[in-house]
Amino acid sequence: MAAPTAATSANLDESVPFARTLHDSIREVHDRAHHSAYMDALLDGRLSLDDYAQLAAQYYFIYQALEQASDAMIGDPVGGPFVIDELRRMPALRADLEFLLGPDWAERVRPVESTTAYVRRLHAVAFDWPGGYVAHHYTRYLGDLAGGQVVHSLLRKTYGVQGPGALFYDFSTLGSPSAFRTRYRGLLNTAGWDAAERERIIAETLTAFELNIDVLTDLAETVVPATSR
Repeated sequence: MAAPTAATSANLDESVPFARTLHDSIREVHDRAHHSAYMDALLDGRLSLDDYAQLAAQYYFIYQALEQASDAMIGDPVGGPFVIDELRRMPALRADLEFLLGPDWAERVRPVESTTAYVRRLHAVAFDWPGGYVAHHYTRYLGDLAGGQVVHSLLRKTYGVQGPGALFYDFSTLGSPSAFRTRYRGLLNTAGWDAAERERIIAETLTAFELNIDVLTDLAETVVPATSR
């Protein structure tokens, strides 16, 4: 995993809302994740539905750890407000995997090496450090609400999958996505982190994106033809 870079306290302007600083800090790594070989092949319609199921299977392990971290953060004064039950993805992932892989899916799915590393990092930083929890929470859920909707549309238009198989991307219980993102930015802006903690959170968010890229890279090695990478 490439070492992330982050803003330093010398150039972190605390007068700028943290949500804006965080968004700007991850722009480059976000673009790399979106244009990975796996995502390019998926969005071009060059993968099979089973190839997509391999990504859903990795999400199962990642979200299992992330939502266990949510359970650990419920009573925390800083992390607790980010525990939003409507965001939880595990019930949807279980239904999707049963549709995509069959009733024995739980015996069939395995984490790739990078997913194991991702889960290990979540256990290291997201269960007892609120800033670490928020860094990974932001990376995953805000991405699902934004870029993930492109995949949701792809599943419907290219593979004819609606409902089970694509429930992971259904956030209808949140209401307006725009209103929710405004609410979420408010949580980021009012959490009370000082410059040093904001710096740590940005660095961990970059790490989270790199971990995600590593998972996509591992999947590409399995499902994307070498000539297309």
